[in-house]
Amino acid sequence: MEIAQDLGGRKAVVTGASSGLGRAIAMRLAASGAAVTNVDLDEARLASPEAFGFIACDLAAPDARELLSDEAARLGRVDILVANAGVVPPWRGLRTVDGAEWARVMAVNTWGIAASIGGFADAMTGSKAASIIVMASINGFRAHASQVLYTASKHAAIGITRAAALDLGPLGIRVNALAPGPIATDALMGRIATRHAEGGQEPDAVVAAMASETALGRMATEEDVANVAHFLATEASAGMTGSVFPVDAGLA
Repeated sequence: MEIAQDLGGRKAVVTGASSGLGRAIAMRLAASGAAVTNVDLDEARLASPEAFGFIACDLAAPDARELLSDEAARLGRVDILVANAGVVPPWRGLRTVDGAEWARVMAVNTWGIAASIGGFADAMTGSKAASIIVMASINGFRAHASQVLYTASKHAAIGITRAAALDLGPLGIRVNALAPGPIATDALMGRIATRHAEGGQEPDAVVAAMASETALGRMATEEDVANVAHFLATEASAGMTGSVFPVDAGLA
């Protein structure tokens, strides 16, 4: 049987598609023929690719699910949802973690995923190839020093993925997660530069050290992550749900 890789005629929604991994994934889906709608903060509208539809939404808001449900009804059938939007907080240990920051990050990184899935679930029940892809992280199953908040939020993202797969499986909707390792996005490089300014290692040395820890001898790229997202959006992954897919170049 021929497996469809073309996404022509399908509607995809990607949260946080104005930049970073969300943008890379959205561009990959669009290149395969999907009509993409970006869900992002209103201030990110100008950075969103012109070819994409746009829904302004603060995914941390308590009414985010209701807003997205209304927008889903306007879109009609939705075939692909990428719950990508997230926040990477400053590196802090438990002795310095901030309560307000904790609440905001968890609202975006956990409630934002749940609100996105809940908001679009009804619109996806009419699709014959419904696929939801959650952006988790290798921090979802391992920990790093001074990253307790991010680690907690990504452990939760994997839990949401597995629970949603069970809830939505009877409706024919698959739910899987991506777990990228370190990716040289602008956001990561900015954090490395900040740590260097505070007395940390040179950015080039940090990147080289990260690459040396992988089986491939390099860091995974935005393109690598986008390609796995494309795979999960197609029938090539039709028998897969409730799974987490590391994209980390073989991080040891």
